[in-house]
Amino acid sequence: MNPIPTLRQTAPVSPARGDRWRVAGLLLITLVGALVSSLGAPLMPAIAQSTQVSLATAQWTLTITVLVAVAITPVMGRLGDTRHRRIAVLAALTLVAIGSVVAALGTSNFPVLLIGRALQGAGQGLAPMTIAVAGDTFSGDPDRRKRVVAILSIVNAAGVGLGYPLTGVLAQSAGISGAYWFGAAVTVAALLAAPAVVPAPRDRPASAIDMPGAVLFALPVTALILATSEGGNWGWTSPATLTAGVTALLVGAGWAWFETRTPHPLVDLRQLRVRPVLSAHVTVLLSGIGMYLLLSVSTRMIQAPSTTGGLDKSAVVAGLLMLPQALGSLAAGWITRRLGRWLPARWTLPLAGVVMMAAMALFALWRHSLPGLVAAMLVAGIGIGIVFSTAPGLIVENTGSDQRGSALGFNQVFRYVGYGFGSVLTAVVLESRTPHGSAYPDDSGYAVAALAGVIIWLLVAVVSGVTGRRRPVQASSGERT
Repeated sequence: MNPIPTLRQTAPVSPARGDRWRVAGLLLITLVGALVSSLGAPLMPAIAQSTQVSLATAQWTLTITVLVAVAITPVMGRLGDTRHRRIAVLAALTLVAIGSVVAALGTSNFPVLLIGRALQGAGQGLAPMTIAVAGDTFSGDPDRRKRVVAILSIVNAAGVGLGYPLTGVLAQSAGISGAYWFGAAVTVAALLAAPAVVPAPRDRPASAIDMPGAVLFALPVTALILATSEGGNWGWTSPATLTAGVTALLVGAGWAWFETRTPHPLVDLRQLRVRPVLSAHVTVLLSGIGMYLLLSVSTRMIQAPSTTGGLDKSAVVAGLLMLPQALGSLAAGWITRRLGRWLPARWTLPLAGVVMMAAMALFALWRHSLPGLVAAMLVAGIGIGIVFSTAPGLIVENTGSDQRGSALGFNQVFRYVGYGFGSVLTAVVLESRTPHGSAYPDDSGYAVAALAGVIIWLLVAVVSGVTGRRRPVQASSGERT
């Protein structure tokens, strides 16, 4: 007879416990990227004062981080599809940690601070990597994979909103250096956790990285970001802005041609033939435009003098306005899961467009009161949270594991480009309604911006509905079953 099994034999340690630790570690790594973003805009006035530069010059502490991010994120995504995934994550976290220390030590020296912020830009490519890891780790459990990918995506979107007020409090209590030292501490914690939660897939080939494609990709996106971020200072019709725009268009077209003909492309553009993947990229691009527009006009209006229709509040209050947006984004995960029980998946993104149209309508009708702006930002957080939790999931579910990281990195770049176009649209709309000699637009400028936002989100609803119909996709050779 077989011996009676003991308790030790019948109750092994549940593997779910290890999975929970892995998810916690991936969340911590994802938060590093969000923290890097929150260490930019809220600190610009203090940076200008500390380093004795103008606000326009201080803006480069934000721009340089985005420029590095758009250049490095596709390369990191491609590395994430190879056996070098863990090395890529550790290298990015190391650069962010060094950059945080350099920035903390250089708060009175603008060139040093700029170098630190440039190094921190490597952190913006971490979220696509963690989402790709989750997609592979939970490939045998599609429902759990969908939940974990959604959580990581929402944290990536909501973390910035939660980080803004935290950064403001840290800067006020411990100075600018205190905020950067906090960033260094969080990054070191993530660096210690990364080896245990990011696997190194030995079964994948050490694929060549398309460095010519990486350079060709970085050039047009850099030109586009420069045109959109500096166009207000240079003049939208100035030779510098027009040259940057034309360069982005021509070199970008050349990059697309090159990628379709290289054996190991940085981004496999054939993925755009898969409708859910195309829907994810186009929706994130349009959503970036619409979200940046709402955030910009809301923070502008809350600080504008009451004589121009504004609320005449401080920059601290404007920063706190990000909090309801972040809370709405966190709630979006729960809402999306409940919606999935009765709403077909292809209608999730169109519904998010409708929710965002409601947020823009709230802003248009109730923008002259603080509760109205809070309500608009809360609803907007729900809408954008649905978008940013659903779009990466579409990519994970419709790409093979040997292309997943690069596709997610490409999607992240679409978000940055959307923010850039949103910046241009905001500037053009508000400047067209700004009286000569005034620094603030009249009240009609905010109404026109709200109308533009409604049109953009209507496009999101329509385009995602048309492109979101699923087609079966064959798993690539690297996909585990």
